[in-house]
Amino acid sequence: MDETYDVVVIGGGAAGLSGALALGRARRSVAVVDEGTPRNAPAHAMHNYLGRDGTPPADLLAAGRAEVAGYGVALVDGTVTAVGGSVGAFTVETAAGRVLRARRLLVTTGLTDELPEIPGVRELWGTDVLHCPYCHGWEVRDQAIGVVATGPLSLHQAQLWRQWSADVVLFQHTADAPPADVAEALAARGVRVVTGEVVALETDGGRLTGVRLASGEVVPRAAVVVAPRFTARSAVLADLGIEAEPFRMGEVVMGTHVPVDARGATAVPGVWAAGNVTDLGAQVVSSAAAGLWAAGQINADLLAEDTRLAVDVLRAQTDPVYGEQWWEERYRSHAHTVWSGRVNDVLATEAADLPPGRALDAGAGEGGDAVWLARRGWAVTALDLSRTALDRAAAAAEAAGVALDTRQADVSSWEPGDERWDLVTASFLHFLPATRDDVLRRLATAVAPGGTLLVTMHDGGDLSRGVQRPGLPEWYATGEQLAAVLDAGDWEVEVAESRPREARGHEHGSVHVADAVLRARRRQPAVSPSSRG
Repeated sequence: MDETYDVVVIGGGAAGLSGALALGRARRSVAVVDEGTPRNAPAHAMHNYLGRDGTPPADLLAAGRAEVAGYGVALVDGTVTAVGGSVGAFTVETAAGRVLRARRLLVTTGLTDELPEIPGVRELWGTDVLHCPYCHGWEVRDQAIGVVATGPLSLHQAQLWRQWSADVVLFQHTADAPPADVAEALAARGVRVVTGEVVALETDGGRLTGVRLASGEVVPRAAVVVAPRFTARSAVLADLGIEAEPFRMGEVVMGTHVPVDARGATAVPGVWAAGNVTDLGAQVVSSAAAGLWAAGQINADLLAEDTRLAVDVLRAQTDPVYGEQWWEERYRSHAHTVWSGRVNDVLATEAADLPPGRALDAGAGEGGDAVWLARRGWAVTALDLSRTALDRAAAAAEAAGVALDTRQADVSSWEPGDERWDLVTASFLHFLPATRDDVLRRLATAVAPGGTLLVTMHDGGDLSRGVQRPGLPEWYATGEQLAAVLDAGDWEVEVAESRPREARGHEHGSVHVADAVLRARRRQPAVSPSSRG
């Protein structure tokens, strides 16, 4: 199956799945790559998500994964180790060696909470050690709460948590004493300041019981609040030129994030980001909303590109000079290859039992089909409009230890002259309806008596199934439409059908697209009685 997607989402949390859901519903091909380490995994429940308040985080993700899969989104379990390329041609590589290609990227990798190095903090993180009162304040309301001062934000935390409990202690820990006006404000609200370094959290049965100071004193507490440093999980994006920057709340640096504009776009064209990787304060619901918003912007960007491509294709079909320039630019703009280099499945199936002879590959591109034929003993002529494509085909043939006769020509006006081939094949060579039948007739004249004509196109019905292709349904054809062009007296049509094949889904899991396939054998000329002697 094709591993090139409209969008690859890196990170499968609320932001990533929300974006994937919107894009899947927009009939985009999408893959979500996730390593299964959500930031909120230690928490028993998430809150402030209307309609899902109190839902375990794992339950939300499981439901989200099922929903996006229903719209054809591919779910890839794995760790992304490298991201490269540029807009329209990104590559995403996983630790398992799988490489996905994407026109656009949505980065929702989240952040890492860097916790104070106090024994017990990490073990109780997300249960009895907290940082956000909007996430967990209600669950510890009216209980004994301790705030450990680890930075300027801790003074604000102490006042904020006082809203949920009258019993709040600020542990000065290693911080300086609060300024006089702040101390006065804390006292006015009944927040007690305890001096002395915090050396450990005391527990019983896995639950917090108190805070131990360097003096040996243990202050009983049911919950402890800390201020982590929030670090964006963005290192894998460095090769794209995306670096995390300091995130400030006023003058206080809270950590790092990937900056984006109002559309959710990063400074690198084609790359969007959403959720905690860009907004350190985003809760689950706001991360999901940001993923949805970014998805809409990505779809709009792709739509503009799709429209430009459709216009280019139309111009290339109707203006030979423009067409040659357009194809050359398309091949040259890819440092390596545009196509996979693999043989078309239809050719591999239909030509497997044909005895080798002379073959013409019309619209040979970079030679995937032509090299396959040559390796099976065919003498192959590779015909294409692009010199760059033909040079790559020749190089592929040389690497395979075979040779190709490469010829640069516009198939829409090419004439075979007196040459004939035992097999004439064209894979996904598309023309507008006014041109298509004429091209097919001229390809047919190039087939030797007893030879085979094999044509594969995209079936026009694919567009009604949400498959993204340039142009209109009538730009494509069915096998029956292709067969109707041939003179029944000269040709025996062996296959004329729309052949389904599995492809990445846009609606309900994998979907079957269709290839229009024509295979016809040119009849041998009849032998007249007088010619027999």
